[in-house]
Amino acid sequence: MKLASYNDGSRDGQLIVVSRDLSSAHYANGIATRLQQVLDDWNFLSPQLDELYTQLNHGKLRHAFAFDPKLCMAPLPRAYQCIEALSPDEEAAEPLMQQVGSDDFIGACETLRFGAEAMGLGCEPRLAAVCGDVAQGAGPEQALEGVRLLALAGSWLLRQLEPAERARGAGLLQSRPATAFAPVALTPDELGEAWQGGRARLTLQVMVNGRKSGGAGGETGGRWHLGQLIAHAARTRRLRAGSLVGSAPLDLQALPALKFGDSLRLELKSPDGQSPFGAIDQDVEALA
Repeated sequence: MKLASYNDGSRDGQLIVVSRDLSSAHYANGIATRLQQVLDDWNFLSPQLDELYTQLNHGKLRHAFAFDPKLCMAPLPRAYQCIEALSPDEEAAEPLMQQVGSDDFIGACETLRFGAEAMGLGCEPRLAAVCGDVAQGAGPEQALEGVRLLALAGSWLLRQLEPAERARGAGLLQSRPATAFAPVALTPDELGEAWQGGRARLTLQVMVNGRKSGGAGGETGGRWHLGQLIAHAARTRRLRAGSLVGSAPLDLQALPALKFGDSLRLELKSPDGQSPFGAIDQDVEALA
């Protein structure tokens, strides 16, 4: 099934179910009003949402409406934690991961505003897992069982602020602003055979100012699949429902340095050419 959160003026938005082709949607408020509720009680609520999803796809819901990604917040507008993998070191024995801000994710079509172009505006596309509860010490296979939803994330970064933060040795903060998400999160089964062993065989498409800037096909996530990354994060602590774990960047060569006035569009395309998550489609402007 596919889920999204419409902006209703609240912090967490209104949960909606979205059709497989992203053409229509239906409010889920008879079942749950926000996505974190579903993650907290997945075994009880997700079958009800899946039934609503089936009816929506068969055109049986009279109160369905046209889906508009411009009205979407991030599918999970804020999360208890967000952990992402860094670019893989092929010699490393285990993944290198970092914790990033998760109290305010950005919707797919929101305008991004920054203080200065000289900060070095960039974005790293990655596949993210929205997890249920994962036990401390879980292995990769058990960790994969904890994946509830998949999402396309655009991790914004300010490259010119990073060296000074690294030199201070206290971790990255100001150089890692809020992360953006494509409008729809989906259960892994929606990818069919493209989802195997914690990896998704999808093609990244990157457009800057309406022109193709690059992209990569094949298995997403680099050296470490999502099960291994989740297990690494859970090695010394349990993960609670609503934690996000992101893959390594999907294609570091795809994105040039951005400037004010630029537009960025990121999509993951399935083998049949569909865009299962919808697109991150954002403009970059100066902070007023």
